[in-house]
Amino acid sequence: MAAEPASARVPFVGLTGGIGAGKSEALAALERLGAATLSSDAVVHELLATDEVRDALVERLGPAVAPEGRVDRGVVAERVFGSDEDRKWLEGVLWPRVGERMWGWREALDQRESRPRAAVVEVPLLFESGLEQAFDATVAVVADEAVRRERAEARGHAGVASRTARQLAQDEKAGRATHVVHNDGTVEELEEKLSQLLARIAP
Repeated sequence: MAAEPASARVPFVGLTGGIGAGKSEALAALERLGAATLSSDAVVHELLATDEVRDALVERLGPAVAPEGRVDRGVVAERVFGSDEDRKWLEGVLWPRVGERMWGWREALDQRESRPRAAVVEVPLLFESGLEQAFDATVAVVADEAVRRERAEARGHAGVASRTARQLAQDEKAGRATHVVHNDGTVEELEEKLSQLLARIAP
């Protein structure tokens, strides 16, 4: 049986951006515009709730990471972000599983009778994880550093610099992405830009 032509498939788009750039707002806007959307962070939360991943974490990091049998994400973060070796190990556990989940989701969308304009996955560490190879196109949402800092602080984040140490610089994300969307204005302005972008990706 011949493979389905790429043109007949739902366009598969990876969405990324630094903290405070507005990628979650962009994901919500794209859903309003007719795209199917998935958050890789939500997938990670689901994976951390599975027995398989919980048991691997306990074996590697000790029982303190899963009190009463449930993974405490805060404790896990404290442990792995203080150790490059443990962080890389956790990424090795999670990222392949995230990739499998994304691919299965995309395959299911291709089988739907009424298909979305595009399948968009928000992946904060898209380029850092090497997952960009899975997508037909990638989109980086960027914003002025002062705007990002203000948004991050409004959400209670301690600061952009300390939380982005593991991420590529915003300019590098933009340089590697297929498309770049600047998000320094209102949600309405962002949605209009994304509407134009979606029209190019999925005419």
